[in-house]
Amino acid sequence: MDLRERINSAIKEAMKAREADRLSTLRLVNAAFKDRDIAARGEGSDEPVGEEALVALLGKMVRQRQESARLFLEGGRVELAEKERAEIRVIEEFLPRQLSPEEVGEAIGAAIAETGAESIRDIGRVMAALKARHAGQMDFGQVGGLLRARLG
Repeated sequence: MDLRERINSAIKEAMKAREADRLSTLRLVNAAFKDRDIAARGEGSDEPVGEEALVALLGKMVRQRQESARLFLEGGRVELAEKERAEIRVIEEFLPRQLSPEEVGEAIGAAIAETGAESIRDIGRVMAALKARHAGQMDFGQVGGLLRARLG
C-alpha cells in the first residue's frame, strides 16, 4: 500500500473511532499532499508527486512541529507544545524507520567509501549518495556535521 492509500485508510479509521485530534492531523497531511500535487501541476507535471517527495514533505512537517513545540515551551505554553508533539507522533507513523546513531555512522562510512571522498570538498557527493539511499531515515542536518568531522 502506498503512502497516500495508508493516509486515506488512517483517515477512515480515525473517523470511525471518533479520534478528532488524529483525524485533524491526518487531514492536514492529506491537504499538504494535495497542495504539493497542485504545485507540481503548475510546474508542468500532470503526474502526482512521487513517494520520495511525499516522505520528504512529511519530514518537513515534523521539523516544523518540533520547532513550534520548542517555541511554545519557551513561551510557557505547555498545552500547545503537547498538541504539536501529538501531531508529530501521528505524522511519524508514516515515515520510514529512523536509523540508530550506529546505523547512521555505518551508512556514512559506506557512502564515503563508495564515493571515494577524501576531503571536505567531497561532502556534496557523499550527501547525495546518502539521500538517494536513506531519504527520510536520518536527519541530514546532523549528518552534515558528522561528515565535516570525518572528512575535515
